[in-house]
Amino acid sequence: MRYTGVTARGIIAPVFQQGDDLVSAVCKSVTDAAKHEKFSLNDGDIVAVTEAVVARTQGNYATCAQIEKDVRKKLGGKDVGIVFPILSRNRFSVILKAIANSCKKLYIQLSYPSDEVGNQLIEIDDMDNNRINPYADSFTEKEFREIFGKNTVHRFTGVDYIKYYKSFSDNIEIIFSNDPKHILKYTKNVLNCDIHMRHRTQRILRQAGANRSFRLDEILNLPVDNSGFNPKYGLLGSNKATEDKVKLFPRDTDSFVNDLYNALNKVTGKKIEVMVYGDGGFKDPVGGIWEFADPVVSPSYTARLEGTPNELKMKYFADNEFSALQGEELAMQMKRKIREKGTNLIGDISSQGTTPRRITDLLGSLCDLTSGSGDRGTPIVLIQGYFSNFATE
Repeated sequence: MRYTGVTARGIIAPVFQQGDDLVSAVCKSVTDAAKHEKFSLNDGDIVAVTEAVVARTQGNYATCAQIEKDVRKKLGGKDVGIVFPILSRNRFSVILKAIANSCKKLYIQLSYPSDEVGNQLIEIDDMDNNRINPYADSFTEKEFREIFGKNTVHRFTGVDYIKYYKSFSDNIEIIFSNDPKHILKYTKNVLNCDIHMRHRTQRILRQAGANRSFRLDEILNLPVDNSGFNPKYGLLGSNKATEDKVKLFPRDTDSFVNDLYNALNKVTGKKIEVMVYGDGGFKDPVGGIWEFADPVVSPSYTARLEGTPNELKMKYFADNEFSALQGEELAMQMKRKIREKGTNLIGDISSQGTTPRRITDLLGSLCDLTSGSGDRGTPIVLIQGYFSNFATE
């Protein structure tokens, strides 16, 4: 009889560096943990590896100068506008430094009251109290300061991102608008830096008359002077490595997950699923921050992790069909219902209220919460019991 459901373990691993054999190291870390902490590895377990160590071992880095060269080539090197960058020292400071160095004049258009992942530039109450319409009103920095003064400090970091972003160069001018077309009043050469709506933003800009129009995933999508690169995501998903260098989102992750799957199978004899994960797709309901600055939760995963889960809503059976039952009899009827229904629940009362999310998005969020982003030293997460349910013996 089982007494637990899904479990997630952060697996302690070495500090990985460029050139390390990550597949072998992950296999050893997982099997050593199972041996010394006395738990078994099973078919259907999931080993997830953070994108950061995949990129580190690949050496997928780029310097400020390499980014600068690609931006200058694509945007022209004169007047440039960037639209909707996120407010982040980790995610955007080195990129901004490179863009500012690449041109003679840089216009930065910030969205408000927050960036697309929820970092607030101003408080919503301040905006409403000043009768500002974020769907229609656009501002220069002088106009913005006249309305909001210095009440533009991030509630968690204490950083005034207007002041911080202007500090990278004397050639920077900041404007505020949620309409991407507003930047075209200042320049026709635009790099849109939003993440999840980037294709729509670029389409709007091009239809409105942008001359040179690129997305952040089109910068360093090919190597520049032997830099790292990502053919699909470019600079999206990058993180600050040093004051002058970024770590890019990993590439060739399909090969990595397949190699690790085969290696784990060879060592354990079990069919253990594998995925690479980055940011989880969850939102802080108080701070409003949606912790999802990577382009995807999981860039690669093995085949069984494809799709969305169809999970039976047990509470509906408990409150309706089996409302007169309790105890062991209720449990037995629940298990019978699960076995009868399987996952074919379309139109069934048990499926009401379910939220359609991809398996990898759910697993990636669980992994991100388990491993954290600080000093836990667990860049590998082992998930067990995910494919079991209440009726599983």
